[in-house]
Amino acid sequence: MNDFLAKPKSNLRGGILVLHAWWGLNDFFKDFCNHLAKEGYIVLAPDLYDGAIAKTIPEAEKLRKKIKSKDTADHLLRSFKQLQTEVNEKPMGLIGFSLGAYWGLWLVDEKPKSFSATVLFYGTRGMKCAKTSSAFIGHFAETDEYVSDSGRKKLQKTLTAASGDVSFYVYPNTRHWFFENDRPEFQDEAARLAWQRTITFLNSNFV
Repeated sequence: MNDFLAKPKSNLRGGILVLHAWWGLNDFFKDFCNHLAKEGYIVLAPDLYDGAIAKTIPEAEKLRKKIKSKDTADHLLRSFKQLQTEVNEKPMGLIGFSLGAYWGLWLVDEKPKSFSATVLFYGTRGMKCAKTSSAFIGHFAETDEYVSDSGRKKLQKTLTAASGDVSFYVYPNTRHWFFENDRPEFQDEAARLAWQRTITFLNSNFV
């Protein structure tokens, strides 16, 4: 197992699952986990590719096609249980990037009462949940060949009905992966704002 665990030195707020994009659990996502740990969270990032890393879109497409839905689902459920043990009844949250957002929404469907906060970075999927205890924040690119406006709006409508606490943001002059500083699509100003909004959102829901 190549899962990554980051722990705060003090003042534990709760636990967060971080689900990587289709590049794999690379240094960017590990650094992101470490930054969250400095904010007071135990952070567990499951490695859905078992150590494999992609640097180009064709490489990422090949890795994504190799993973099996059942294996990924089982991995996420194991990670969920591990994080539950780590936080010892403190609140839990979830942050997913693209592919990770897709699977994160699946996990929220499976465990609708287990998360206090869910953060989505440029990722959607169809949802079946009627009610959930999670609040949601979403960060989306203005120009995105992977996420349609209609898909984003449909998800927002579904989550609002299920949760009632949903905020989606579309960042001007951005493309998919704009938050990831190891990608050519990285947009510094938008990434800073998305980080600030994410931390404010998490802190307000981990009480």
